[in-house]
Amino acid sequence: MAPNPERPVVRYDQREGIARLTIDHPPVNVLSAEVLAELIVALHRAEEDPQARVVLLDSAAPKAFAAGANIREMAPLDPEGAERHGARGQGVTVAIERLPLPVIAAVHGSCLGGGCEIALACDLIVAADDALFGQPEINLGVMPGWGGTQRLPASVGVQQARYWILSGRAVPAESARAQGLVLEVVPRAQLATRADELARELAQKPALALAAAKYALRRSIRPGLEPGLRYELDLWTALFGTADQREGMAAFLEKRPMRVADRATWTVDSAPFPWGRPASGDPELALRAKRKN
Repeated sequence: MAPNPERPVVRYDQREGIARLTIDHPPVNVLSAEVLAELIVALHRAEEDPQARVVLLDSAAPKAFAAGANIREMAPLDPEGAERHGARGQGVTVAIERLPLPVIAAVHGSCLGGGCEIALACDLIVAADDALFGQPEINLGVMPGWGGTQRLPASVGVQQARYWILSGRAVPAESARAQGLVLEVVPRAQLATRADELARELAQKPALALAAAKYALRRSIRPGLEPGLRYELDLWTALFGTADQREGMAAFLEKRPMRVADRATWTVDSAPFPWGRPASGDPELALRAKRKN
């Protein structure tokens, strides 16, 4: 979806070397296709801005940094549509990591699902004391698809990442800091000031050295990220059109508990996944076979 210049949902402002990207999609910054498209444009603009030395990503919505992907957009998707949408979300997170400028996320309120995955791609996170982080996709019959399974373990550790993703529970800011995801937690009223201070500090550093250090750190922390993202996207895509995905997203939109099915059709349902048994005998070929059909 093309950005709307008359009512941008991602505002760009650059002052004193700080490129501020503000998500402004009320009421809770749901990450629609429009928001994702404008984030990509704003990130490219920051890269091309010769005065920009650091990026500060924040939110104009009072209750959220970003409350996650647009479930109304996703609920009717078939696997082909889901792959396109998942690639769009992953594209934003990859663009953040590849940007040769440090990216600071200033997070308040809900930072869930795709919002959490975008924050994970940033170099530093400063959070207000009311921030809530989480990957609740399991409660919708799917899984993180914008990099959460690949980036979260490096930030909070393997056991915590498993619990976050398998339980879908939200994590308060102070717990997220204790687990290593968040650099600092400050009172909500001080978030903008502290994020600006940190951005100004980095803006005084030599730009080429910052870029080189960012790239080296990314390689050290997540050396196998690219194939991991492709594998995550394949699994996420395969979940669309399943009974669990349809029921989970319908329950969310209808504001009711999800009815969890038994495993009576497990063998048939598992065919597209790596634990299924395709005719070739190689379970890892199942995802590729599904994408070709």
